[in-house]
Amino acid sequence: MKGDDKMTDTIRLTAAQAMVKWLSVQHTETGERFIEGIWAIFGHGNVAGLGEALEKSQAVFPTWRGQNEQTMAHAAIAYAKGKKRTRAMAVSSSIGPGATNMVTAAALAHVNRLPVLFIPGDVFANRRPDPVLQQIEDFDDGTITVNDCFRPVSRYFDRITRPEHLLTCLPRALATMTDPATCGPVTLSFCQDVQAEAHDYPVAFFEPKVWRIRRPQPDMQELADIAALIKAAKNPVIVAGGGVIYSQAEDALSTFAARHQIPVVETQAGKSALAQSHPMNFGASGVDGSAAANSVAEDADLVIGVGTRFQDFTTGSWALFKHPDRQLVSINVAAYDAMKHGAIPLMADAKVALDLLSDAIGSYRTSKLDTDARVAWLDAVTAHCLPRDDSSDGDRPMDCEVIGAVQRATGEDAIAMCAAGTMPGALKLLWQPSQGGYHMEYGFSCMGYEVAGAMGLKLACPDREVICFVGDGSYMMANSELATAVMRKIPFTVILTDNRGYGCINRLQQGCGGEEFNNLYKDCAVEQQPEINYVAHAAAMGAHAVKAKDLVDLEQQIATARSRDIPTVIVIDTDPTVGPGFGDAGHWWDVAVPEAGDSDKQQAAYENYLQNLALQRLTN
Repeated sequence: MKGDDKMTDTIRLTAAQAMVKWLSVQHTETGERFIEGIWAIFGHGNVAGLGEALEKSQAVFPTWRGQNEQTMAHAAIAYAKGKKRTRAMAVSSSIGPGATNMVTAAALAHVNRLPVLFIPGDVFANRRPDPVLQQIEDFDDGTITVNDCFRPVSRYFDRITRPEHLLTCLPRALATMTDPATCGPVTLSFCQDVQAEAHDYPVAFFEPKVWRIRRPQPDMQELADIAALIKAAKNPVIVAGGGVIYSQAEDALSTFAARHQIPVVETQAGKSALAQSHPMNFGASGVDGSAAANSVAEDADLVIGVGTRFQDFTTGSWALFKHPDRQLVSINVAAYDAMKHGAIPLMADAKVALDLLSDAIGSYRTSKLDTDARVAWLDAVTAHCLPRDDSSDGDRPMDCEVIGAVQRATGEDAIAMCAAGTMPGALKLLWQPSQGGYHMEYGFSCMGYEVAGAMGLKLACPDREVICFVGDGSYMMANSELATAVMRKIPFTVILTDNRGYGCINRLQQGCGGEEFNNLYKDCAVEQQPEINYVAHAAAMGAHAVKAKDLVDLEQQIATARSRDIPTVIVIDTDPTVGPGFGDAGHWWDVAVPEAGDSDKQQAAYENYLQNLALQRLTN
């Protein structure tokens, strides 16, 4: 249809065709698609409408098929994390279980502030065939569908019940995903009949658009206040969170810390913002923290959070920062995070804030800094990760020994990634990455993220070696995207540590005064102990799979894996009884202990719990 000018020219498209056409022309400042493509499993609710549109648009907007709605969404999230939130992916499902399978992934993205576009199919807007297959019927509210489950785990939610809704909801979706303060998952619940309905859309709507990720400037009074606090501090410490990486402020942090001699401690999301070799990097803090990091955190009179949400693992459940005059500062683009626990806020982009603060505090340098503690810690880590001299035949290697072997077998370009179980804490404590050499999903700590996440990370960082650490428990929860990686020839290396159950939680259970129960297979109510052949299982999906005979063989297998263009799975048996910590590593973590119980072990655990609870300090 033609009008008098470009603004009134229209093009007739189905709503699904219009959505795909619009997404295909949304660009980054470097000219790439912001939404790189879409993962999709088709079913009724998205195959006839969105599926038809995607088939016709393959040349300009690719579609990839996954094996499970949740795990293909995990791949999309890992891609966005690997791209430092500068690009993202979409994920589509049918209605019903296909949609609800993605809710866990949406929660993961929400917690981690990562952009992903969810497009679940929905019921008929016209309601004529109701109830359709897989439709949830709310007895009290006719507007409810299962997709309302996405509301609390989405940063923006919309239901498309008319074709022209796209004119407003699509720009809102991208605005949310590209705003550093609101970045996170977006859900566009797409009614299946509306997907197929045609509408005369303005041609101008499909003009290419560039989305620039802004760098918010600080309020100058806030900046001056924070600068004054730093100059007055004797023992400041920086807590580096994921926001440092998403702001691409790694070099700014490096310069700031070195110039002013302020030690940096890391969160799970912020680890590798500085290389472990950086002289101001004191390692991880908190529950899974180093002795060096926790020591400077305990003594700090000023805690400067940069791009962190202060998760309980980082803060030792708010019992770590013990200085009686401690003050808390939070540099963050989001007011919600900047104001936590009575922090003095500096709402700004991390890179901008660090550069301006450095100028504002001038020649300030801390006078007290125990760099020997950092060196001693790193020496202890290296020694701890070596094979034991006293091990005998039949002894399973400990997780620290596995990490040491992998560290020795990989180079500067390696990225260690994981999500749940023993390895996140062990890796945060022991892995010594180069800059950008660490990828951990520990906001949601979602078992089953690992294999799919490794695939998405490799897509984001094709020139780096991706090492996926996964325990047998997480592998059993979600492994099917291994087949997808084989089909698409996406190479990465999986280190599958088999301790015959949930070893991490088994140790936590005992540490809280409980008895071994329902975690390791040997403590479960089963008629027969399982003998799972993970090598055969992975090989059946097309991966190259092998069982490492020992730590030396593990190193050799990792080196050999680099020559393949498909995933390699290396299985190694490990000891479930030994955690990653040693010496003065780690800190208390608030896990509620039963107040009443009849065992001495449980009563002792509760007394210890009360002692640590008294150390919690929740505000400035």
